[in-house]
Amino acid sequence: MPIQPWNLVFLIGFVAYLGIRHEFGRRIKTNEQSINRMDALEKFLLFVVSAGSLILPVLYLFTPWLSFADYRLPAFVPWCGTAIMLAALWLFWRSHADLGLNWSVTLVVRKNHELIKHGVYRLIRHPMYASIWLWSIAQGLLLENWLAGWSAVVTFAPLYFLRTPREERLMCESFGPEYQEYMCQTGRLFPRLRFSPRTRIRSD
Repeated sequence: MPIQPWNLVFLIGFVAYLGIRHEFGRRIKTNEQSINRMDALEKFLLFVVSAGSLILPVLYLFTPWLSFADYRLPAFVPWCGTAIMLAALWLFWRSHADLGLNWSVTLVVRKNHELIKHGVYRLIRHPMYASIWLWSIAQGLLLENWLAGWSAVVTFAPLYFLRTPREERLMCESFGPEYQEYMCQTGRLFPRLRFSPRTRIRSD
């Protein structure tokens, strides 16, 4: 099956996405775990995400099996998808870089784990999840197929909404009041809005 131009753009970004994850995964291999909350639910959610963000796009790109779900988007839409994909890749890389050896693909606390509050974590608690949301949207705008295009959004949503509360409970258990204060200062995916108190002008 010939790869269309926008499919090629997605494929290049996809390889970069996997490359980022592989490189940072390689760096943490020797970093010892102190708490591991990997369970059946976590394994199932990761499998579902793999299907939506890996298996279906690969089937779409390299086989005709999903062609029955093809559709056409306006010409400007893939350009938007490309811009969102580039933003997603930068945020994905920056999130890994800021976490350093503290990163894990699952619910894990590592030995000598640090609470990272600098870089992109200064304003939001889950920039890596934000990058995956952006990537999922870009996938839908670049792959003109109802199944392969939007499968990442559909499959990532359960992982995000089920895992995030569990992850934050684990962080509260590990870092106590420090993480609770951090939660009050930041948003999950977007910076928390801060309003300056109004200055009252008093006239006598």
